[in-house]
Amino acid sequence: MHLLYEAELWVAVAFAIFLIILFRVGAHNSILGALDSRRAQIQNELDEAKRLKEEAERLLAEYQRKQREAEGEAKAIVEQANVEARQIAADARIRLEEFIARRTKMAETKIAQAEQQALSEVRAAAADAAVKAAEKIVAETAKGAEGQALLETAIKDVKARLG
Repeated sequence: MHLLYEAELWVAVAFAIFLIILFRVGAHNSILGALDSRRAQIQNELDEAKRLKEEAERLLAEYQRKQREAEGEAKAIVEQANVEARQIAADARIRLEEFIARRTKMAETKIAQAEQQALSEVRAAAADAAVKAAEKIVAETAKGAEGQALLETAIKDVKARLG
């Protein structure tokens, strides 16, 4: 009987009565319904997460494929640019060589013309000097009409030979 005076016993009895009342009222059905709806909500969230994960993996694979394609295109562009750069350099080298050859030919032509002109001027100067010398010699040795005719003939002869 001493047990009947213990507070813990009465708390346990009150709790048991409370549980029996809850069971009779049907509280267990509403708790189970709440748990079932929570389970369904969690399942839906898991299904949604799984779907999102699969979509993310698909997008990742697609972007990785696009990245590989872009890298391949970039490599192709770089290779094409290198080929074009080498071709441009080769064309520039050829054009430079042709330019140098043309300039050299023009310089050689100008030098040849200058040589020809200098030679012509030297011949003309020599002819003039020879004519003056011949004129002086003939004038001193031959006098009169005969000397004049001889002088003109000598001048024509010298001009014909030097010209």
